[in-house]
Amino acid sequence: MKPRSCTTDRGWRDDGITNLMEYISITAIMMILLVAVMFTVNAVFMEGPSNTLRFHAFTDIGNGISVRIVDIYVIAPSPVGDPAKIRGEITSQFDIPDDVAGAEYFVEMEPTNEIKQKILVGRGDIQSRIDIAGIGASKGVSGNTTSSGWNIIQYNFRGFS
Repeated sequence: MKPRSCTTDRGWRDDGITNLMEYISITAIMMILLVAVMFTVNAVFMEGPSNTLRFHAFTDIGNGISVRIVDIYVIAPSPVGDPAKIRGEITSQFDIPDDVAGAEYFVEMEPTNEIKQKILVGRGDIQSRIDIAGIGASKGVSGNTTSSGWNIIQYNFRGFS
């Protein structure tokens, strides 16, 4: 009986190696594409809607603070008349949400000399600017706060230094 040999007159048979290399290369390409898709999915489907939610929440909070400031303005004593008779202090304490989309934020009155004074509500690069209904011409508004705890709006006829 003649022993079998690994070689034939055609050379080495490498069909098994070729299939294995094909599976390894296809798997590597698919893994690279999967990683690229994972980074894209996070930016498109998670961060985009979260940023939109933050912007709209900041706008709602700014509108609420603007309404409170205008309410104080409406009941504050008018500067017309005898300055000795114009006295008054008004304090309004209110609460705003402690966080928006799991993060704290700040509220700030933009310092400006224009009639249109604005409230700036935001965190990082997502900010919302809301007009204070045109009261900046007669009574300037200043100050800032954060999202945690109680917040206060005060009016004093002498002003604040």
